[in-house]
Amino acid sequence: MTPPNTPESTAAVDAAIVSRRSVRAFLPTPVPRQTIEDILALASRAPSGVNTQPWKVTVLTGQAKDRLSARILAAHDANAAAGSTGADVGEYDYYPTEWISPYVDRRRKIGWDLYGLLGITKGDKARMHAQHGRNYAFFGAPVGMIFTIDRILRQGSWIDYGMFLQNVMTAARGRGLDTCPQAAFIGFHQIIAEYLALPAGEMVVCGMALGHADDSAPENRLSTEREPVASFARFIE
Repeated sequence: MTPPNTPESTAAVDAAIVSRRSVRAFLPTPVPRQTIEDILALASRAPSGVNTQPWKVTVLTGQAKDRLSARILAAHDANAAAGSTGADVGEYDYYPTEWISPYVDRRRKIGWDLYGLLGITKGDKARMHAQHGRNYAFFGAPVGMIFTIDRILRQGSWIDYGMFLQNVMTAARGRGLDTCPQAAFIGFHQIIAEYLALPAGEMVVCGMALGHADDSAPENRLSTEREPVASFARFIE
């Protein structure tokens, strides 16, 4: 049964979507397990082709989260010290191998906007490395999630997965919580797979931090721009 549409219900949904942002500093305030389960249950209402429901989630808190973070951070630091990119071989390419406009321009802008808020100047590789490493501590969030998928599934299931992830983030906002979806974790698939005892047929899609935003942190003042509808949509009548 479809619930009635009211101005209040429209405003609530709109607010959850518009207020979603990638938070990069969290308070240590715990999130009850029941709240996490409620969010995931709601998110699982995402559509998927022939109801395949391709999502798999590992929720990490406390020492379990800290131990995974420590392993990845150690590898991140060791690889950087050796002069590599600080990651092992990812299981898939999240970003293009060749950047063109307007995508590269948007990428550069958000990067320098973030570094500007943090006082990180161009060429300060040590602080850039440290800031990137904060990904692997889930930016201090009390809850870290690792999302995985069966390798046998194809592109359609990845589209479905994106809708599930969006539902997680929107449902979190409806409960006053914030998130940060993190592609950074895909570069450490091997460490994550070993730690979580993932079967060989399963691969990491991304990670996500979940918790209460630390609004005093400068990085949480980052506001990303969106193109107007006229720039990416056309209407044919």
